[in-house]
Amino acid sequence: MKRALLHVIIILAITILNTEFIKSQTSPRTRESFNSNWKFVRYFYASTDKATFDREPEELQSPSLNDSNWRTLDLPHDWAIEGPFSDTLENNTGLLPWKGIGWYRKHFMVNESDRGKRIYIDFEGAMAYSQVWLNGRFVGGWPYGYTSFRLDLTPYINFGKENLIAVRLDTKRWDSRWYPGAGIYRNVWLVKTSQIHVKYNGLYCTTPEIKKESAILSISSEVESHIDQPSEVTIKAAVYKLNEKGDIAGGPVAESIPATALLPASGEHIFRLDIPVSNPVLWNLDDPELYRAAVTVQQGQNVTDICESNFGFRTLNFTPRDGFYLNGKKVPVRGVCNHHDLGALGSAFNTRAAERQLEILREMGCNAIRTSHNPPAPELLDLCDKMGFLVEDEAFDAWKTGKKRNDYNKLFYAWHEEDLKAMVRRDRNHPSVFIWSTGNEVNDQNNPALSQSLRTIIKSEDNTRPVTVGCNWDESGTNGFQKTVDVFGINYRLYRYDAFFALKDNDNLPFHSSESASTVSSRGEYFFPVAQGDLQNNLPGKGIFQVSSYDLAYPAWASTPDQQWEMMDKYPGVFGEFVWTGFDYIGEPTPYDGDLTGLKPGTRRYEQEKEFLEKQNVTEVPSRSSYFGILDLAGFKKDRFYLYQSKWRPELPMAHILPHWNWPERKGLVTPVHVYTSGDEAELFLNGKSLGLKKKGPFDYRLRWDDVVYQPGELKVIAYKNGAKWAEDRVVTTGKAYQLNVLADRSSVRPDNYDLVFITIRIEDKNNHLVPGSSNIVNFKIEGPGKIVAVDNGDATSHDPFQASSRKAYNGMCLVIVKAENNATGTFTVKAESKGLKEAQVAVGIEK
Repeated sequence: MKRALLHVIIILAITILNTEFIKSQTSPRTRESFNSNWKFVRYFYASTDKATFDREPEELQSPSLNDSNWRTLDLPHDWAIEGPFSDTLENNTGLLPWKGIGWYRKHFMVNESDRGKRIYIDFEGAMAYSQVWLNGRFVGGWPYGYTSFRLDLTPYINFGKENLIAVRLDTKRWDSRWYPGAGIYRNVWLVKTSQIHVKYNGLYCTTPEIKKESAILSISSEVESHIDQPSEVTIKAAVYKLNEKGDIAGGPVAESIPATALLPASGEHIFRLDIPVSNPVLWNLDDPELYRAAVTVQQGQNVTDICESNFGFRTLNFTPRDGFYLNGKKVPVRGVCNHHDLGALGSAFNTRAAERQLEILREMGCNAIRTSHNPPAPELLDLCDKMGFLVEDEAFDAWKTGKKRNDYNKLFYAWHEEDLKAMVRRDRNHPSVFIWSTGNEVNDQNNPALSQSLRTIIKSEDNTRPVTVGCNWDESGTNGFQKTVDVFGINYRLYRYDAFFALKDNDNLPFHSSESASTVSSRGEYFFPVAQGDLQNNLPGKGIFQVSSYDLAYPAWASTPDQQWEMMDKYPGVFGEFVWTGFDYIGEPTPYDGDLTGLKPGTRRYEQEKEFLEKQNVTEVPSRSSYFGILDLAGFKKDRFYLYQSKWRPELPMAHILPHWNWPERKGLVTPVHVYTSGDEAELFLNGKSLGLKKKGPFDYRLRWDDVVYQPGELKVIAYKNGAKWAEDRVVTTGKAYQLNVLADRSSVRPDNYDLVFITIRIEDKNNHLVPGSSNIVNFKIEGPGKIVAVDNGDATSHDPFQASSRKAYNGMCLVIVKAENNATGTFTVKAESKGLKEAQVAVGIEK
């Protein structure tokens, strides 16, 4: 008994000492933003018809070069988003000049006191084919623009003196099916460590055992030494809970027993620690509880590194016929696919812009994101961890067989293993990441061995999540290719569901719609007569490059949301869907992607596009962004938002009427009315007269009154659920445009040069109703220490620049994005003015 008590006391004493030691240490590791004060110049691709470029001078990496006349800017930076839009460029990539050569240079000091440290630079993403020099000497680079990577600057640093880093990017060698942006478009960090430290992305947290009373955190820590003799190293770890702000809340909730090993000279060692954690709070979508693991590395009594990573306790269970379970609870995956651009901001990543997108999606009922079709910015995963979103983390749009001449197929053989490992090692501690995807609609779906090899690479770095691939070949779900992944994904192809589920070989294979719907629409546009499907024959023509918002139009490969849900309700084993897409994005303006640019006359593709243009009676298509989004490029809700909300949030009382009710030219004509509601029945009224009660039948997801004869006035719907009144909505025939209304998404902003406020401007009548079809030009002014970052209106055909102080409203709305001047204090006021309309303004506070 005494021996046991002594043992407990010793363990307690060690724990207390460890806790106090960790608390008292400052990590030798520092990570500083390296985003500010870069010099930039570009030599861009002038045309896709002729390979003409501005001439690129030699030796731009030289420290002796005078770059004082280069543009000064801060990262992240997308050199193409400023335009101008040009009809000589491809509309599939947004009519923007992203092809070219870009050079970035930065002058910086490294203190003499840092001598003896390792100095690294971390790029979260640089588009594309990056090459990096320091003080005129080549350091390295990475060709795939979506991969995060680290370079060791130590051998080339001038300590105590000025240093010059130069980065060359080459997007003329890169082809894309959508707008990829260009430049150092994600964050850059300067990292300083001691000579013995945890390797880049070398801290790996798993939770192999989770019970109500306790759990096990298993840590694998790869420690590397840059010392030319063996070193005895000890590591230990502490676990902390995080508060809602993402900060450590109190002392450690658990700690490890120290582990010691001998690191070889200039070598590395993998340490493994298992840490019991009492009463773990699980990460879930409603309460995304996060923890932080802090690993301390010691050489003797000296702390050489403290490396931290957030993680979460949660269990994943993908069943073949009963859906997906998170922490033992069945969770329908209600996801969207998103490309990486942020609308008017282009591909330059901004945390607040991404957070705003997630907030809007969550309001709709979305709970999952597919990062189409590339690894995302790491901050997006941080947001998903914090906000409670699941993530399907995707690697590639092509494998060895390309879709474009110079897409990833040119890199595949030399780089696919490096890129896959980089994605998994960077993202594997994020609890939001629940599936790895090796690719999208790849042209190698006849090569199961290749698919299996990619799965093996991923599993070598993380064996805690399933691997999938998004397939679009008819035979991919039944020819054996499906057996090469843990979870199978079909893009569209609703007619293949029967065959997949009928095959006995698939009885144990979980299944999801990795890409669904692809319905197209333009916010606030409605065309008559109303018809479903057959998109190419259901366009307005007459030089109008919009799509009706009745949400019934889709390309040949796709469907309405209603058809997708009918198939999923028929097969409840389908654990979820990822809708194409959450937001409109730059490029791929289907169905208006008729574009002869770069096509060879006489080819099948050329003749198809030529026929489309002739049918529209135009020689070129102005569209530069997509119509697929549930929300438009500015982040404004299309009608489809409410259709998805009615399905994905059945507990929310809601009803939504479409179309608007300003149709003077349709008086006495049939004007169909659709209602999206989470209720099960609804009654429609026109000017107080009932147009009938309609009930949802099997596989009904909207209610339709297709024979309404237009009369100006008021449309009102009352929805019911289980016989009780549930929700109402109304639309009215508005008066003339009278006033502006401004709505800021936040009342304050941080003065850090990155935080943003998104301000919506509405054109309203005297009764505060949005005026459909209004297109007034709105001018913006700022009084005080604020700046306009970008403007937009969601119109896919607009060629107006995003960087401006005015914007034409599109169907009654436009957007201005603002920020505070760096280190400013007080407030600033954003004013909106339009000729003949009552102006409006909003004050934005600057946080201390």
